[in-house]
Order: sequence, then structure tokens, then C-alpha cells
Amino acid sequence: MFGLFGRRQASDHTESGLIKHVNASTFKQEVLESDIPVLVDFWAPWCGPCRMLAPILEDIAREYQGRLKVVKLNTDENPITANAYGIQGIPTLILFTRGFARERLVGLMPKQHIMAKILPYLPAEAPTTAANTETV
Repeated sequence: MFGLFGRRQASDHTESGLIKHVNASTFKQEVLESDIPVLVDFWAPWCGPCRMLAPILEDIAREYQGRLKVVKLNTDENPITANAYGIQGIPTLILFTRGFARERLVGLMPKQHIMAKILPYLPAEAPTTAANTETV
């Protein structure tokens, strides 16, 4: 989608479709009520380090698909939600499990550093559901 002056606007998903964009109205359902851990990227389009972090988050979302959900929240468009979680600088990553913030990482950092903080919270394998265990 293109906004005013032809600038690209954030869609609901990133290029790969693995990372979903959330907002104040979808945050509770997508993050707080998730059955699996959720890594929230608090970002803004003008933030250079946020753009540099994006491919790292795409890699994490791809590698841990089913064990970890990665979402992005634009702090410019959702200042109340960002303020509720004490976001003072971006990029900020917060890992949520069962509705609670467990880890907070501020600034651009390598994938290894991010994973060292969040791996202890991830299930050993993707949770199974009745839908994906059913035999035909």
C-alpha cells in the first residue's frame, strides 16, 4: 500500500508474511492471549536501526516458526500501547509469554544476543493441536 506522497505504508504482514503488524486493538489477542511466546518489535518507519533489525527478525520468525510468534508494533501509530510498556527508545524488543513481559532488549543487536535471551522461554518444539495431529 502507498500512503501520502507515495510512501509505502506498513501492511498487516512483512514481505515474507511471517511477521504480523499489530496495533492497539489487536495487541491483546495477538500478543497477550497467544498460546506461544511472542516477540514484539516496537519500531517506527523512520528508525534506521529498526530497519536494520528487520531481516534479523525475519530470520528468527522463519527459524522458530510454530514455537515463537514475531510481531511488530509501530510506536508512532500506537503511542498509548508503547507508553503502557515503557518504550523510551526504539527498537525495543519485548518477549511475552502467557500475557506477561519476560525479557526486554533495547537497540540493534545481533541475532545470537536476541536468541540467548529468548530461547529459555521457547517450547522445545511447536505445540501440537488436534488439527495437525489428526490422521486421515
